[in-house]
Amino acid sequence: MKNKRSLILLGLLVVLGGFTVYSLTQNSGRGTTLSLEERNFAVEDTAAIYKIFMADRFNHQTTLQRQGKGWIHNGQHTVNPNAMDNLMDAIKRVKMQFKPPNASIKNLIKSLATEGIKVEIYDREDQLLKAYYVGGSTPDERGTYMMVEGAEQPYVASIPGFTGNIRFRYNLLGDDWRDKAVFNVPIGQIQSVSINYPLQRGESFTVSKGAQGYEVKPYYTLTQPVNAVPNQGRVETFLYHFERILAESFINEHPKKDSILQQIPFCEIQVTTTAGDSTDVALHPRYFQTMPSGPEASQRIVERYYANVNEEDFMLVQNEVFKKIFWGYAFFFE
Repeated sequence: MKNKRSLILLGLLVVLGGFTVYSLTQNSGRGTTLSLEERNFAVEDTAAIYKIFMADRFNHQTTLQRQGKGWIHNGQHTVNPNAMDNLMDAIKRVKMQFKPPNASIKNLIKSLATEGIKVEIYDREDQLLKAYYVGGSTPDERGTYMMVEGAEQPYVASIPGFTGNIRFRYNLLGDDWRDKAVFNVPIGQIQSVSINYPLQRGESFTVSKGAQGYEVKPYYTLTQPVNAVPNQGRVETFLYHFERILAESFINEHPKKDSILQQIPFCEIQVTTTAGDSTDVALHPRYFQTMPSGPEASQRIVERYYANVNEEDFMLVQNEVFKKIFWGYAFFFE
């Protein structure tokens, strides 16, 4: 009878023990799942990303949308490929580094709510893939505070192999996101290029694609044309330079923009594509005075130009980059 009672008690202990283990396992599983979601910031399949929306509490909003092989900023302008690559690299590889001390959690959450950048990542069907907040950096600048939307625990995150604050990859504003290409036309898509030098009219010209090859003619009708066939190799060399010519920066808010544009430009360039699109650029030199050497007077040197692009954007370009297209009419002939 005693042995029978002992077996019954043992059976009850086994059942209760099994139930306890099951309950702990289930609770642990739910906790682990939640913890993993809170710690996982990365979207590894960046090919599935078609829209990225970012906003802060200072009314700065950025929408990046995939279009063809590139991206469009706020539905208007082509995105700078380097800026996009840096952002995608962060989205793909960002990882939780460590959990901040409990004593700092309250202030971190407050900081993320007031100064953080809200990031929403969507797929082709406009379904949300990931949403999180990007805050400031740790005191040693080796990590960045981040928190998944809906979570209550912020973390310090970083990109493996990269040292620094990754917030800078998310918080570009306005023109900083834009592609700085002034010209970006492959030679096969160029129908014509005209360069007008208002103060050197004899060097002004138009290159156009004809049935028998490229033709080069004076820009002004009063210029005596060269009675020869242009060197086709030279023409192609010239046109290849227009595949991608970059500006240094956008300066749309330049305080002297209007007065600069009233001056006679150094040159005016028009590139027309086979599809009928055109890019018009007027270049105004930006001078600076060199120091006099001995009895020599100081000289005005041009290292940069102000570029009025399609009468929409004001940009700063480098002479070292643009001088490769400053050809003259006679350069195309033997």
